[in-house]
Amino acid sequence: MTKLENFYDWDAVLDGLTKYLRIRATPIGMKLFETVEEMEAVEKIRRPKGIFTADQIVGQACRLGWTVGATADDFVGSQCGAVMGLRPQDAEWREGARYAGVWYETPEDARNHQAAMTVMPAGQFRAMAVSPLASKRLNPPDICLIYATPAQMILFINGLQWAGYKKLDFSVVGESSCADSWGRALSKGEPSLSLPCFAERRYGGVQEDELLMAIPPAYLPKVIEGLAALAKNGLRYPIPPYGVQNDARAGLAVSYSK
Repeated sequence: MTKLENFYDWDAVLDGLTKYLRIRATPIGMKLFETVEEMEAVEKIRRPKGIFTADQIVGQACRLGWTVGATADDFVGSQCGAVMGLRPQDAEWREGARYAGVWYETPEDARNHQAAMTVMPAGQFRAMAVSPLASKRLNPPDICLIYATPAQMILFINGLQWAGYKKLDFSVVGESSCADSWGRALSKGEPSLSLPCFAERRYGGVQEDELLMAIPPAYLPKVIEGLAALAKNGLRYPIPPYGVQNDARAGLAVSYSK
């Protein structure tokens, strides 16, 4: 699997995610656009017919298989748009007054939360779109969103770390955790794991047992190659329970016999 200019072998990537991890949720891509016209030119794109959270727009791609485009005007409030840089992180946004007394005890706590969020700088982009990777309509997307259980996700990370090992650090901002995933991956260009927040689960359809990895597409072939190597060593999903009362030496000998 190789990247050739703007082309990725999405079929191989998706086959690998299914083969090695049995991913349940549809892997999707997210892309930012400098103009609304560029976004609306995406093949078979849908536009919202109401006011939504960005979590819902993402959920429509992941849970329904739609290709959806939106601008900041399609989102309720300023939080979602600001994370993607579609709205300014202005003084009112930085104040976070609406969160005081709801998610945080004091106005100071709310301000500290806003300051802790990782967001895209505002000003360059005017629209966004999400689409299943299988559709190949955002080729390439800026980032890919992979929802998985904790067991699937640790093996995904193990695959990423198989070659050229690097410690991965993630953040937990709390509510508005799209800043930990979309915001961080878009702004830093790094794999970004998050614990999806209340809003993502209530409005975006994220399941109780799901984590979210936001990752630039260039990393995915490396993940699949790593998962293939791990599978040859018997390190694969589902992880079979060995038993809490069994002598561990026999099981460990299978993996560490070399």
